[in-house]
Amino acid sequence: MNYKKLLSTTIKVFLPLLLGLLLLWFLYRKMDFSAIWLVIKKGVRYDILLLSLVFGLFANIVRGLRWGLLIDSIGARFKTINVIYAVLGNYAVNYVLPRVGEVWRCGVITKYEKIPFTKLLGTLLIDRIADTFTVGFLTCFIFMFNISFFHKFFARNPELLEGLRENFSLLWIIAGVAILVAAIWFTFTRFGHLTLIQKAKEMLHNILEGMKSVWVLKRKFLFIIQTLLIWGGYFLFFYISFYAFDFTRDLGVRVGLIAFTMSSIAVAVPIQGGIGPWHFMVISTLMIFGVNENDSAAFALVVHTIQTIWTALCGLFAIIALPVVNKEKAVNRLIK
Repeated sequence: MNYKKLLSTTIKVFLPLLLGLLLLWFLYRKMDFSAIWLVIKKGVRYDILLLSLVFGLFANIVRGLRWGLLIDSIGARFKTINVIYAVLGNYAVNYVLPRVGEVWRCGVITKYEKIPFTKLLGTLLIDRIADTFTVGFLTCFIFMFNISFFHKFFARNPELLEGLRENFSLLWIIAGVAILVAAIWFTFTRFGHLTLIQKAKEMLHNILEGMKSVWVLKRKFLFIIQTLLIWGGYFLFFYISFYAFDFTRDLGVRVGLIAFTMSSIAVAVPIQGGIGPWHFMVISTLMIFGVNENDSAAFALVVHTIQTIWTALCGLFAIIALPVVNKEKAVNRLIK
């Protein structure tokens, strides 16, 4: 048994989860659990929450179609259902190993469709960049028209603003990028004759080829439409849940969009399902708009739990379905 590998995997799985659970404990430790439980038991329209789940699944299916659009642009042929299942399974894997799901989905398409992994990785980077840009745009949009909200948010959580100042100084970012580029250039020029560096160059070339997919994309307008559908679906996935609780039902679309954007930022933290950071962002946002602490905590706990279970179940189904829908290919390979 490889104990080092086992230890490494254990750390990757449990350390992020532990950090998330510690934050969750810190958030809920002083709250009135009897009041939270009362909301969970009697104050939730679970039929409305079930309706919201449809939009989450819809968004992830469209995400699969959008990734297929990028893969198609590099001239690869594939079964659309494989790409959709890979994207759905991506989330289930991420709930175990944060950010590993993205690598897994490229690997599974390479396995079933024989498309080079590095080219898929390039298309995946474009896929993620598009989502990062969307969240960035939403954040800038709500900041421009809701400056008072951010003022109150950072006034309530001054340690966050201080952390941003310390860790995300523009000068440090520029210096870090410059050093990284210089190190790569030096390594590739000075040691370009080594087999390892040549393989790295080839891998980088394939990744860049995959990233070029967005420029040679014939259906750019469809890509934009699908991106809007994805994030529209995610928003409804979140916002419809407002109508399941008496204390959020009348907050309106504006508050829903702000809370959704803050929760989307939290998901970027490499913790399974954003557990902890997601709750913090949603609770803090709802409290600023007048929802009391216990009700905000109940909302975050119920919505996050149900959405996580649903996404994990859809992903698990996709992982199980992948070898089934590709059974014929496996049989043909064995015959050959």
